[in-house]
Amino acid sequence: MAPSTTVPSASAIEVPETLLKKRKQNEKAREERLAAATAARKAQKAKRKVIFKRAESYVKEYQAKEKEEIRLKRAARTSNDFYVPAQTKVYFVVRIRGINEIAPKPRKILQLLRLLQINNGVFVKATRPTQQMLRLVEPYIAYGEPNLKSVRELIYKRGYGKVDKQRIPLTNNAIIEANLGKYDILSVEDLVHEIVTAGPNFKQASNFLWPFKLSNPTGGWRVRKFKHFVEGGDFGDREENINKLIRQMN
Repeated sequence: MAPSTTVPSASAIEVPETLLKKRKQNEKAREERLAAATAARKAQKAKRKVIFKRAESYVKEYQAKEKEEIRLKRAARTSNDFYVPAQTKVYFVVRIRGINEIAPKPRKILQLLRLLQINNGVFVKATRPTQQMLRLVEPYIAYGEPNLKSVRELIYKRGYGKVDKQRIPLTNNAIIEANLGKYDILSVEDLVHEIVTAGPNFKQASNFLWPFKLSNPTGGWRVRKFKHFVEGGDFGDREENINKLIRQMN
């Protein structure tokens, strides 16, 4: 008969202390990950509420502004007076000509405006220095006052952000928050509002947006690009008519 062997029970096997420590560390790390994930979900939920409330307040603000403009126009007609709209806050500028035979100063201004290619478009604040710059490069650009619909369509449809010098599509609000959160711009609607109202952080918001790459307008340019818009051409200040051009190029 073969000699009998005694198999030690599981409880009798001693687990090395280093393995026990590693198990405790892994368990602790797992608990911390679960707690962090739970906290992140709660924070995200609270953030969504903030973004939604802001979007609602923006809608009310835009509607109130529109109603006030209608009221002022009616009051002006009733009193046989003229309604003078509020001063332009923001321009949308589109480059419509190349750099052939361009003087150094206009070339530099186009670079400052980040209009490096034909059909590039940018938002700029309507200040006196900006208006002077636009006049100097007028033969090479078309510009005017964009309305809310144009700003929203451009950002949602053609919007790209500048992240680490890379052109990144604005696929979610996290990209905007990561780059503009310190300016309290957390979502696409915050970005739209900052541009439309020429808010206090307009410069940072505008610089974050990569210059819009637009298409040639539907049906092509009207005549030649060498005549001013008021003369039946294409370049220069179009005022509110820039919105029609944006639709054709978007």
